Amino acid sequence: MEEFVREAAALPSAPGEAEHPALALANSAVALPGGHTADLLGTPAQAEQWLARRDLAPADAGLAEVCATQLRSLREQVRSLLASRVAGQPALPAAVRAVNDAMSRVPTASLLLWDEKTGPYRATPHPTTAIVEHALALIATDTADLLTAPDAARLTACASPPCNRFLLKHGRRQWCSTRCGDRARAARAYARRTTTQ
Repeated sequence: MEEFVREAAALPSAPGEAEHPALALANSAVALPGGHTADLLGTPAQAEQWLARRDLAPADAGLAEVCATQLRSLREQVRSLLASRVAGQPALPAAVRAVNDAMSRVPTASLLLWDEKTGPYRATPHPTTAIVEHALALIATDTADLLTAPDAARLTACASPPCNRFLLKHGRRQWCSTRCGDRARAARAYARRTTTQ
């Protein structure tokens, strides 16, 4: 399994992942050829590394399994919402609730605080114990933004089975990576050869 996780981690980002952490989260569970899958959030250490690479948590956050489970759970709800949007189907109410819950669990307004020596100042509460909740809120907010912004029209699923990643289309490109595009072209060429024989 470790080699499949490395293979998935070596995949380049799908178009749109750099701008949308929601896409990156959705694509962190990767279907690979041969019926294999890789979960880039499979362990707390992997989840921490994934969050740190995206500046959503410090590299030494010390995530526990419960934190990785929360991240994987939100991923499934985000994947459901993206798949609904791509298919033009109504979203599952539970997925909408999960994203709204993640967004509303963390205060976003800077609160007024008072220091005895320096006086009043404003800060957003961000205790170390709430690192994952803040990351989940940012990803959930990005999910809502992605699904309601003009980019939503460009959202699609990779057209190269068995890949299950999402991307934002640029032009005619229907694949999340060159590797998937090559695999799709090879499959089409093979199909043409076998039907003409």
